[in-house]
Amino acid sequence: MATSGNGPMFLKAVNCFGEVKDKFFIANLMKEVIDEVGHQNVVQIITDNATNCKGAGEIIESMYPHIYWTPCVVHTLNLALKNICSAKNIEGNEETYNLCHWITEVHGDAVQIKNFIMNHNMRLVIFQRFSPLKLLSVVDTRFASIIVMLKRFKLIKHGLQAMVISDEWNSFREDDTGKANFVKEKLLSDDWWDKVAYIIDFTNPIYDMLRICDTDKPMSSFSI
Repeated sequence: MATSGNGPMFLKAVNCFGEVKDKFFIANLMKEVIDEVGHQNVVQIITDNATNCKGAGEIIESMYPHIYWTPCVVHTLNLALKNICSAKNIEGNEETYNLCHWITEVHGDAVQIKNFIMNHNMRLVIFQRFSPLKLLSVVDTRFASIIVMLKRFKLIKHGLQAMVISDEWNSFREDDTGKANFVKEKLLSDDWWDKVAYIIDFTNPIYDMLRICDTDKPMSSFSI
């Protein structure tokens, strides 16, 4: 893809199946396109933050001193948000995991609640009587998927709570009492909802920036 003051434009796609996608391979692909459009017309290349992409950017910078490489802002922010909301207990990340692993647990609760309601026709019908909005099934690979799900939960909080204290819910939960009690306990817990609200509030600046940057429109003059 190429972009300018006139907007983005598709240039070409390359089938890289079976290729070793190291920095030299990626740099050669970039060089072909740069030479095709004229290096004098290119000022910047943007990729994600993978090591091979960064290495390819450095190669291009050495070939064309006036062209500079920039990591994708959306990818950078998403990686930060992912490390906060899905912190892994791996070497070098222990501090973040200790501080943030509870967020993953809250998200896991939300996923269980969503699945319990959506995977059963009768429970879904009951839910729809109490909420005009739908529960979202957000693909995990999508940017800020955890935040998107929790934001929707907050919007439908009162509907969810009204559902689990309703006569209909009590009538149709006997098929899986354990899970039904878990769902009811979480949805009526002020502590759980406080955690949801806290996650949304302190990640909101990153989420807002993701929404601003993940667009085709120029953003250099946008003030936040």
